[in-house]
Amino acid sequence: MLAMVPAKTLGEGDTPLIEISQGLYVKAEYLNPSGSFKDRGASLCVTHACMHGYSTIVEDTSGNTGIALSMYAARCGMRMRVVVPRDAPEGKVKLLRLLGAEVVFAEDRGSASRIARELASLGEYYASHLTNPLFIEGPRTIAYEIYEQLGEIDNVVVPVGSGGLVLGIAYGFQDLLKLGLIRRIPRIVAVQRCDVAPLYRAIYGLKEPGGDAWLADGIRVPDPPRLNEIANVVKHSMGEVILVNNEDIVKALSELVEMGILVEPTAATAFAAYTKLRDKLAGSTVVVLTGSGSKMLSDLESILRRTPR
Repeated sequence: MLAMVPAKTLGEGDTPLIEISQGLYVKAEYLNPSGSFKDRGASLCVTHACMHGYSTIVEDTSGNTGIALSMYAARCGMRMRVVVPRDAPEGKVKLLRLLGAEVVFAEDRGSASRIARELASLGEYYASHLTNPLFIEGPRTIAYEIYEQLGEIDNVVVPVGSGGLVLGIAYGFQDLLKLGLIRRIPRIVAVQRCDVAPLYRAIYGLKEPGGDAWLADGIRVPDPPRLNEIANVVKHSMGEVILVNNEDIVKALSELVEMGILVEPTAATAFAAYTKLRDKLAGSTVVVLTGSGSKMLSDLESILRRTPR
């Protein structure tokens, strides 16, 4: 019988829904404890690992997932091992170490995944944001909160990398529909980089147009494991996929800063997509802003300095 342990929480969730203008709202996921929506899944993963008696968690990432897991592992006294590619951002590596994580370097992203799986096979808990279903169950609560805060909405704009966020939100709204609390699932606008857009290809049968969008490193996922599942929920909602480039992202970042909202470039992709569609979207729209810009202030300063204000 599994040992029952209290949920490992740092106060994640229940993030504000900020009204930007009539009918437009942003869901401030960047205000979670570690600065991203990943806290919702990280809390579940760490609690699950504790329930099953693990002492060490391993993940292959240098981004928000690793930072979130490191915070929650520290919360319950577990060891955290993060496998990162050698070109991982120095600032994020420093933050991981500050949070007590052991950082293991790999040659590239593929090697990092292989090493993490090998460590998991030796008895460590693998909290992969690509495959662990708890990274879908966590974001499911975002849909519930939007309903509690606003009621039924017409559109939701979501960045898509590995797809856990959009699947969780879609399934949350499906739950609300089954319960009779809403009449229809909101139209899902999925956002991808113009140069890494597997969902765009899957839905439209077209190759992405290319261009530069390296600023949005958080959604650089060329082969998401649940691609067909993601495509199905977007199509079922009568939604669409919008592609953005660096120019779109910088413009969105600048607009958000002028509104007092500081997010990372990957989060700004959602607002960039909204600006492309604002004249076409009828009814109420919620833009999910996924991660804080506070973890990369010097980078943001450099990016925004090039933008006329």
